[in-house]
Amino acid sequence: MKLSELFNVRDYGVIVTGGASGIGLGYVEALAANGARVTMLDLHAGRVSEECKRLRANGLDVQGKVLDVTDHAALDRCFEEVVAEYGRLDVVFANAGIDPGVGFLGASTGAERPRIAEGALEHYTDARWNRCIEVNLNAVFATLRAAVRHMKPRHCGRIIVTTSLATERCEPVIGAAYMAAKAGAKHLVHNVALELATYNITVNAIAPGPFATNIGGGHLKNPAVKSEVAKVIPMHRVGSPPDMYGVALFLASPASSYVTGQQIAVDGGFGLGPAD
Repeated sequence: MKLSELFNVRDYGVIVTGGASGIGLGYVEALAANGARVTMLDLHAGRVSEECKRLRANGLDVQGKVLDVTDHAALDRCFEEVVAEYGRLDVVFANAGIDPGVGFLGASTGAERPRIAEGALEHYTDARWNRCIEVNLNAVFATLRAAVRHMKPRHCGRIIVTTSLATERCEPVIGAAYMAAKAGAKHLVHNVALELATYNITVNAIAPGPFATNIGGGHLKNPAVKSEVAKVIPMHRVGSPPDMYGVALFLASPASSYVTGQQIAVDGGFGLGPAD
């Protein structure tokens, strides 16, 4: 293979769950801009319509489907429809995720971080816990299962799971259910990667650090909070979806053909601790 072909994803069939906003939309943009045919799956019909219209106006081959990833039967049907249309399924991003509400500490990075009674463990409801596990872990399992059913017969494929830096450190702003789900997703990646390696299907994870998305109640979209958090990130800025373009393209392309079962942190060095 020529080196110029290492990152070639032209005509690949791609599915991105949670693809109509935030990091998922970044994955859609990265793959579509490099010639892939991309289907975004998302629960929010308005976002799906708006983003598909925008991207298609720029000449990109993007379509969207409204879907709740916790409906596993509907997820399976959606995969079948996309594969029937594309004739192939090369890459799947299992990205859809939610936060379960506030954690036990406030978003401030200062020494006097307030305790939040609502986020304390004794006030966690079963419904809150179960919803987070359903979306952030069970739906990842269902997405991987749907992908493998189409990739395994072809003996090729790339699966990328969005985990979190919360798999390596506690994030008290977000809460306990999120920690458990993301840690579970990371280990699921390890197990499935081991199982599928013989079929030339790679399974890897991307672990975002502080990104300005809707996770955590969208607190990092607040300019004051964003500025404060940036102070404790070694690169002195909060991430944005374009920061995912390179790693997404790498893991989806032939360039990563010998990489599987890995988690790549994209965090501006946040996981290393403060530097200044």
